[in-house]
Amino acid sequence: MRVTFGANTTLSFDDMCRQAAQIGFKGFDLIGPADWPTLRKHGLVPTMAGAGPVTFENGLIHAEVHDRLEPQLRQYIDVCASSGVTNVISVGGQRRGMSPAEGADHAVAFLNRVKGHLEARGVTLCIENMNHKYTDPNVGRVDQMFGHPQWGFDVCKRVGSPSVKVLFDIYHAQVMAGDLVATIRENFQWIAHYHTAGVPGRTDIDHTQEINYRFVAQALSDLGYTGYISHEFRPAPGHEPLDCLREAFAIIDV
Repeated sequence: MRVTFGANTTLSFDDMCRQAAQIGFKGFDLIGPADWPTLRKHGLVPTMAGAGPVTFENGLIHAEVHDRLEPQLRQYIDVCASSGVTNVISVGGQRRGMSPAEGADHAVAFLNRVKGHLEARGVTLCIENMNHKYTDPNVGRVDQMFGHPQWGFDVCKRVGSPSVKVLFDIYHAQVMAGDLVATIRENFQWIAHYHTAGVPGRTDIDHTQEINYRFVAQALSDLGYTGYISHEFRPAPGHEPLDCLREAFAIIDV
């Protein structure tokens, strides 16, 4: 993602793509349609489209927005599909006092309304888990329903579609629940995509933090995973972003 190049980077997105391709990366997450041609100029792909009309505040769990949200999301799915973008991120939404069970019921109801369209267009909606332990938006997301990974897996199982899966954010999952590899192994069929970052601090994924990403990557390889792992870390103070990216690539390259 763009954030891995550092908060004070002077690189243009074209420069970022050139550097990423030279290292060996395949694409970028959360790049808008206007920049998809720049990605492709460098032999890269949009590995995960943004959420489109789905917001952090309402997400998928608030039934009062479903009638308005459905046509907007269908249109956005069409835009992605017509450009060959097959993954779209989504979010649960803020709880605002709602119970996990009620939130799951609302999310399942809405996803059942759009899953046929997703399947027909060959697009996977990937619901991301996010920690609500931290309120600083650089390290957490306020009041998000999908905090514990199992909530999202249960939603996906109930929807029962190959086009509705979890975007398993390894950083957020470690903050909220831990037991990363066992969780991945038990729910592998419901995961479409992965994000990385170091714990603590959401910094780069070197040996100074608590997640052994080499072990996680090997576990994914052993499971036969063929999708993408996207880096979402913020380089630690004093670390050169391009060095962090090269090291992250080497760690995951099992």
